[in-house]
Amino acid sequence: MKVTFLRPLYLTFLVSIPFFIVAHFLILKHIRRRALKFANFEVLERALGKQLLNKNIIVLIVRLFALILFILSTAGTTLWYTGNPSTYDFVVAIDASSSMLASDYAPNRITAAKSAATEFVDNLAFQSSVGLVSFAGTSFVEVDITSDKVLVKDKINEMIVRPVGGTDIGEAITTGTNMLKGSERARAIVLLTDGQSNVGTDPKYGAEYAANNQVTVFTIGVATETGGRFPRIDAISKLDEGTLRMIAENTGGAYYKAENEEQLKFAFQQISETTEQLVSFNLQLSLMLAALLLLFIEWGLINTVYRTLP
Repeated sequence: MKVTFLRPLYLTFLVSIPFFIVAHFLILKHIRRRALKFANFEVLERALGKQLLNKNIIVLIVRLFALILFILSTAGTTLWYTGNPSTYDFVVAIDASSSMLASDYAPNRITAAKSAATEFVDNLAFQSSVGLVSFAGTSFVEVDITSDKVLVKDKINEMIVRPVGGTDIGEAITTGTNMLKGSERARAIVLLTDGQSNVGTDPKYGAEYAANNQVTVFTIGVATETGGRFPRIDAISKLDEGTLRMIAENTGGAYYKAENEEQLKFAFQQISETTEQLVSFNLQLSLMLAALLLLFIEWGLINTVYRTLP
């Protein structure tokens, strides 16, 4: 856990605290002198003991806390803490290129991917939001970030292979990152592909873009070592593990290799249990409200039970 400040220069106003304390006691001294002109202040003090002084100290403490909270608020205090799965917002990015019809999964890669992704969304924490991207030679936003997980699952099940040549992993990452930019929670992309990026944006650029926007990318390779043939095409699709590892390592995520449906579901389960992620919480409004509350309390004290003697 750590605390950062958006406007640290405002913290210099904390040096005013000693002057504030001195001013408080100078004002008390002035009030005491004025009271001596009209009453026997020493008799009052003997009658009240130290109660009058204590009341003034309490008011001073309330004022000091209000001042400190106000300064911290204007400085843009932000709390960073380690999040857990309930603090994540996700984008699930699924490869919908023709290579996902390869038969090394039964019946094919995209069917297995859709099944595992649906289960993943179904098991997300209530607080988490999720979006869906499909990609081939370009990216398609199937569902923007939403808390409606039923809608996302329906869209996953409706996904089809895209008639756009190639696989653009880099663009899928940048698209998912842009979708997550508005999230105040920890942000992660789960990218599921056969790992062969052959058109468009360089995957390395996509990984750098995600990292610069504090988005973690988890990659899942859905293919076997031997690869698989796809219908009506005399070619074999194989897994490019190097690219997927690079993406995960450069963004603080992890790479999972899944050679069957059980391993695929296990990979999603591991991702959902991830807890190592810094989450930011802006304290500006909370600190300002607390400062205003203390000022209201201080006003009540000096006008009721702690009212200064005339």
